Amino acid sequence: MKKWVILLLIALSLTSYSQSKKKKNAPKPKWKIHGRFAFLFNQSSFSNWASGGENTIAGNINVNYDFNYKKDNINWDSRIITGYGISHISEKGYRKTDDRFEFNTLFGLKTGKYWFLSFIGNFRTQYTKGYDYKKDPKLLVSEFLSPAYLTFGPGMLWKKSDKLNFNIAPATARFTFVNDFFSGKFGVEKGKNSVLALGFNLSGYYKFVIMENVEMENIITMYTDYLAKVGNIDIDYQTNIRFKVNKHIKMQMTFHTIMDDDASSRIQFRQLFGLGVNYSFHEKVTY
Repeated sequence: MKKWVILLLIALSLTSYSQSKKKKNAPKPKWKIHGRFAFLFNQSSFSNWASGGENTIAGNINVNYDFNYKKDNINWDSRIITGYGISHISEKGYRKTDDRFEFNTLFGLKTGKYWFLSFIGNFRTQYTKGYDYKKDPKLLVSEFLSPAYLTFGPGMLWKKSDKLNFNIAPATARFTFVNDFFSGKFGVEKGKNSVLALGFNLSGYYKFVIMENVEMENIITMYTDYLAKVGNIDIDYQTNIRFKVNKHIKMQMTFHTIMDDDASSRIQFRQLFGLGVNYSFHEKVTY
């Protein structure tokens, strides 16, 4: 009987050792993928309401993807930010409330504890036509790929984690593209469809937890052109605050500010607030 007990203990110890060795030698994931899908919906209706009001239905879809690659001294982060929203107001019809597509990529080669030689790329535009409804008749102010912005250049990246980093790119090229209808706007000369800028780009990302189930995400980009309007700084700053109700229900607040003289002489501000269905997933890939 004692022999059987001893043999059993040896077998258990070997099994435990084998499992721990497998975990220890398991390959570390090189790709980390994080996707978020959110649908926000709101509706209001009035019938014989003394103080007045307009029947409204609105919906907004947001899709965000993060791709993070790490191997040896290589760090490659890419992010897709896209969203589209539409509302229907009685007697006024359908109006666009959100329209955005943006792709960011940042490649880094590690040179120190937190420092990397880097190369950045950014592309942003919108999907459909946009109008200024304050004008009568309504004025077309944008459409697909008009304007579209392409930015790229080498620099230095300081990255403490996937939640905190900033990049300095002192020689960044930025192209602005428009179609024939918008030629002469967004900084593009009349009769042309694109313009090249060369300047200094500073971008940063910071996400942190404010309290339990509440997180804040900050994304900022600052750009100044060496070739025109020296000293003038374009700023694109976005804050996302997410409140987790449960696994699939979240509330989100977005504050987005843009300062760009070529696009508008005034400060652009966009604010979104909604409670809706949210789906998030994480995936790790070792190849």
